[in-house]
Amino acid sequence: MTLHTRTPLGASTLALTLFAAVATASTALPAPAQAAGEVNVYSFRQPKLIQPLLKAFTEQTGIKVNFIFAKKGLIERVKAEGRNTPADVLLTADIATVTQAVAEGIVQPVNSDVLTKRIPASLRAADNNWFGITRRARIVYASKERVKQDKITYEELADPKWRGKICTRSGQHVYNVALFASMVAHMGEEKAKAWLAGLKANLARKPSGNDRAQVKGVYAGECDLAIGNTYYMGKMQTNTKQPEQKAWAKSVKVLFPNAEGRGTHVNISGMALTKHGPNRDNAIKLMEFLTSQAAQKLYASTNFEYPVVAGVDVDPRVKSWGTLKPDPITLDAIAKLRKRASQMVDEINYNAGPSS
Repeated sequence: MTLHTRTPLGASTLALTLFAAVATASTALPAPAQAAGEVNVYSFRQPKLIQPLLKAFTEQTGIKVNFIFAKKGLIERVKAEGRNTPADVLLTADIATVTQAVAEGIVQPVNSDVLTKRIPASLRAADNNWFGITRRARIVYASKERVKQDKITYEELADPKWRGKICTRSGQHVYNVALFASMVAHMGEEKAKAWLAGLKANLARKPSGNDRAQVKGVYAGECDLAIGNTYYMGKMQTNTKQPEQKAWAKSVKVLFPNAEGRGTHVNISGMALTKHGPNRDNAIKLMEFLTSQAAQKLYASTNFEYPVVAGVDVDPRVKSWGTLKPDPITLDAIAKLRKRASQMVDEINYNAGPSS
């Protein structure tokens, strides 16, 4: 089934258009014959990543899950729906989206001993307005053929020895902004801006494409290093629809920056409880279920990510890439510096490319 939605009085034409567009992207899961209520999920994460978990939740609890997916616009939708929103849980693909939801005032804290016990403080909001579900590391993909070293730091990416040898996606993409914000946290604003300018000078080309496109650039010889998230390695290695990506993955090795120092920058997929959802108790049950050992293992292995709960085994494929030592800085701290990091990207005209 799809969600029964209502548009609040006074909603703008844009909100109405967005509302209709997102509705066409909805996906729902079947419920058992005797359901113990329902819970409504708005998700920025694709259905194929989430549905196995939601199906397991329904089988365990009898609670039906109604699921809507969209790449963009869900926060605006919940805000437009106001007190009439059917959304109970918001699932996000990164720290930026979940903190935006907080800033827009559409979520509320969850006082759950289960969640606070299972999820480390560095991977949840200090006020429990959001919680991490999985982790991914922002690492360096290095050419096996042209890069002999097996260690690297983020700071080294600004070294002139890499001039014309680094590929990245847009500096304003949320994954890069979070990384840059972590550099501000560690280096201070002035040094971080100089570092970012050095990284720009070392770019092989104008930033474009997604993380996989950067690895393709290494494979094609356009660059020797690429910045990307760890899980893209798994996606490329197992891609049967686009088998050429297996060759891209085979051409690179994973380097975990600052592995011998502070550790590698990590981001999260996250979840939050909406402020006006109608099924609060069932929503909290779902959030707690997503941090269970079984759900964590399934979720992390499905998308080649790292669990947030201690004691859950990393998928063997992910483990084969090396050992992740996470940077201990809290994502709350990074979130507070994202705006300044984004401004720095524009101030140095990062997206214009190396020769600008």
